[in-house]
Amino acid sequence: VTRSSSYTRKSQFQVEEEDIEKLEIRIDLWNNGNLVQDVFLGEIKVPVKVLRNDTFHQAWYLLLPRDNGNKSSKTDDLGSLRLNICYTEDYVLPSKYYGPLKTLLLKSPDVQPISASAAYILGEICRDKNDAVLPLVRLLLHHDKLVPFAAAVAELDLKDTQDANTIFRGNSLATRCLDEMMKIVGGHYLKVTLKPILDEICDSSKSCEIDPIKLKEGDNVENNKENLRYYVDKLFSTIVKSSMSCPTVMCDVFYSLRQMATQRFPNDPHVQYSAVSSFVFLRFFAVAVVSPHTFHLRPHHPDAQTIRTLTLISKTIQTLGSWGSLSKSKSSFKETFMCEFFKMFQEEGYIIAVKKFLDEISSTETKESSGTSEPVHLKEGEMYKRAQGRTRIGKKNFKKRWFCLTSRELTYHKQPGKDAIYTIPVKNILAVEKLEESSFNKKNMFQVIHTEKPLYVQASNCVEANEWIDVLCRVSRCNQNRLSFYHPSAYLNGNWLCCQETSENTLGCKPCTAGVPADIQIDIDEDREIERIYSLFTLSLLKLQKMEEACGTIAVYQGPQKEPDDYSNFIIEDSVTTFKTIQQIKSIIEKLNEPHEKYRKERSSSAKYGSKENPIVGKIS
Repeated sequence: VTRSSSYTRKSQFQVEEEDIEKLEIRIDLWNNGNLVQDVFLGEIKVPVKVLRNDTFHQAWYLLLPRDNGNKSSKTDDLGSLRLNICYTEDYVLPSKYYGPLKTLLLKSPDVQPISASAAYILGEICRDKNDAVLPLVRLLLHHDKLVPFAAAVAELDLKDTQDANTIFRGNSLATRCLDEMMKIVGGHYLKVTLKPILDEICDSSKSCEIDPIKLKEGDNVENNKENLRYYVDKLFSTIVKSSMSCPTVMCDVFYSLRQMATQRFPNDPHVQYSAVSSFVFLRFFAVAVVSPHTFHLRPHHPDAQTIRTLTLISKTIQTLGSWGSLSKSKSSFKETFMCEFFKMFQEEGYIIAVKKFLDEISSTETKESSGTSEPVHLKEGEMYKRAQGRTRIGKKNFKKRWFCLTSRELTYHKQPGKDAIYTIPVKNILAVEKLEESSFNKKNMFQVIHTEKPLYVQASNCVEANEWIDVLCRVSRCNQNRLSFYHPSAYLNGNWLCCQETSENTLGCKPCTAGVPADIQIDIDEDREIERIYSLFTLSLLKLQKMEEACGTIAVYQGPQKEPDDYSNFIIEDSVTTFKTIQQIKSIIEKLNEPHEKYRKERSSSAKYGSKENPIVGKIS
């Protein structure tokens, strides 16, 4: 047994078998990465006779399943298992070959209409949209193009949505792209948010069954309700306080969805929330709760009782997150026992918490505002601010002001309803940190560091101060040029009180404690993703040809469409632009076919039996 990736130690073995031709060497390969036990990966068998010629034997072998021998053993019939296995093999070429296809795909978010883009066309012609979604999302993520593409395809979805209650409920290219994006970038977010509580639930034996029909003998339904409510409350509280951990890409997408939904249904006050909750609660948190093992939050599939508990929690969390249902007198549950249980949560506090959370993860404007969307009101209240060098002798240094924070700016006013005396655009905030009490001999102070002089503010109590720091950090989390270091004390009388530096512009002396979320960098091999996309285009050439013919038919025939035809399933908004894109795709694919064909010929002629490309399968004679 060896723990390293190579085995260099020499060993000698004594054998009693006279006929050496009958012997073989069996080598098992194990993975010790599992914390519980080593995992068997496969085995190979090498006849000793191939090693007898005092020559160095070097060959690649294909790992095979464990050989249990030829002995027939009668075991109980445990049933049969049908597997649907898909094997994909791509030949990834050097990067230089993928330039034209990459350029065409990355231009997709800028194509008008989006349905004429190469990325959208790929989703249209693939037999299974999921095949196209994964490489597309990974490639666009790698080049920071996913947010505009997702926004464009989501807007196309909204055009066909007539009822605000069914917003983003289908399995379109847009919803699948966003589902995949959340799985890729949201893994760490789920781990820091849900895993501790899910571990507690899965390791506990508490019964949470509240269905009278499914209760076991001796179960107390009231105790079970309390157990279930405890878990739901704990999970819900963690989720609604987790906005600082939400990845920036997800926040950017949620912001776009919110704005588009509001424009599509301007008379529905709840649609701005349901557009976001339909993804973050319905397709993200609720799914992760009911299937923690698929998101790598648990090592194994839970037992039956735990699955039932997680299902009940997931249903409740999903409904709590659906802002639209919270405004109605009845919940959306079909089961009577769930309707009764959910009455415990139909309180204003839960509604406010959901609304606040959805505001925080969807109100950050990381780009220049277009001015077409209304800023979201986040917080307001009365605090004291220190004069920023504009006071005359005899005037008070600290003045009471009314502060107001929206997704666009922080302002303070002499009184509520009055014009703003001072405005700090959210995009200009560089850091928000506590201020040491020794600076002004005042408690509960914090500082808003922006592109001008720091704004020193005193809250009425520590809770209020922490709430302001928290919400200011959340709304400015995606800003460019955020500080890594700050001064914990004020700049007074020509020097910083903390480090005694005299220059007002000197670098901070202490690392920032609040602010930027830990966005985990995703390791993406763009050549591999583009090769997969090339393979999908190649496999779907026939359908691509039909789409091209459909564009030509639409361009020539301008009369009314009578009956469904071959292209009725395609979304073609602009036949001319779509036709041009298809022509570009076909040209690029045709040119890429040449190096692929050349590689296949070289591989088939040079790959000897026993090489890495053509490993030995089973025994060799």
